This record gives sequence, structure tokens and C-alpha cells, in this order.
Amino acid sequence: EQGVNGQREMAATLDRAGFEAHDVHMSDLLQGGSRLDGYRGAIACGGFSYGDVLGAGEGWAKTILYHDRVREMFAEFFARPDVFGLGVCNGCQMLAALRELIPGTETWPKFLRNRSDQFEARLSLVEVMPSPSVLLTGMVGSRLPIVIAHGEGRAAFGSPEALATCDASLTALRFVTNRGEVAERYPANPNGSPRGIAGLCNTDGRVTIMMPHPERVFRTAQLSWHPDDWGECSP
Repeated sequence: EQGVNGQREMAATLDRAGFEAHDVHMSDLLQGGSRLDGYRGAIACGGFSYGDVLGAGEGWAKTILYHDRVREMFAEFFARPDVFGLGVCNGCQMLAALRELIPGTETWPKFLRNRSDQFEARLSLVEVMPSPSVLLTGMVGSRLPIVIAHGEGRAAFGSPEALATCDASLTALRFVTNRGEVAERYPANPNGSPRGIAGLCNTDGRVTIMMPHPERVFRTAQLSWHPDDWGECSP
């Protein structure tokens, strides 16, 4: 969408991982030049769609929700059992706003202004949690330095019960301290999300959303430090 700026890094990451990446604009979908039914994965990249003027990812989501044909296209895509979805940063905010179209996301939060009331951009320590996420299979317990760059990343849940459900079974990533403890306080927790929640998945694990930007640190050269034996690719 207009304002998104992370698609080239994401495509480079996907290419390195063995995917065939296609660059699809919202205008392609709105005008009928492209459809989602030919794809096995859909990734909403980071950036600032509509300059965040309409709320974090909200304008992008409403472009889909208020267009009958495109809304149906996204609903049909996420209903398929053979596809995956990923939303990073602005794409995380956008997919969270599409939860009525994505099965198994009823307890997902909205993403609101950081508690620091400012844009936060740096490396944060993130731990991969046990969850159904198909994209994080085999990585549970990994603690990774990942770039964050957002002004509206605080997960705001609709009820204590929704938070408890996500905290128990759908949290895919958490911000942690350098001691490995759940980061509840700034600056280890950059946005104020409860329980350090940095990423979530839906109940069957096919759709994952996260505020950190792993595509910006997929090469070890992009990290300020790394063990000598890590080679070219970072975790």
C-alpha cells in the first residue's frame, strides 16, 4: 500500500529462504489486475501506510474491508487450509485490523500508541515462544536481536480474557530482558505491550503477526555484533 517501504528487504529475505516472491500492490488487487488465489502466502510488509494518519495500519485495512470484491478475496484466501500469512510492523497492525476475515484471531489486539509516546527504533531482544506458528516451528527458546521501528506497537486487548488466551497459547514472540525475563518495562519493552507481547499467531498457526522487523537483520552484517561462527545468515 502507499507508504509501505519494507517490501524489498522482505523480498530479499524470502529469496534467500527459497521462496518465489512477487510484488503485489493494493492497486493491482483493487483494479482486478492481480488476485490472491494463485498464491500460497501473503505477506504485509512494514512501513507507514497512509503515513499512519488514519491510525496504524487502519487505513490499509479499511481499503480491504470496505471494498466488497477485495474483502471477499481476502476472506477466501485466509479460509484456505493450504496458505500462510505474515504481517510485520505496519503489516502486523493491518492484519490485526482484518481479524474478522482471519479464522482463529478473535482474541487478537489492536495496536496503539507506544507508552513512551514516541517513535522507537533500535535492536530489541526477542524470544520465540511455544505457539502454533508454522513460520517459527523449531525456533522455540531462541533469543534474537531484532530491529524495531514503530510509534504504535502497543498491543491493546479487548478484555482480560482475550489477553489471557493470547498470553497462554497464541503469543509467538516476546520482548525479553538481557537476563531472559519477560520485559514488562521500558526500554527492554519498547511499546508497553502487556507480558512483553511482540508477536502473535492465529489458532491454527498459519497466520503470524509481529512488530519487530526480522527482514532487516537476516544477514549477520546487519547486526552490531554476532558470534564469529554464525556465517553470512543470521538466525
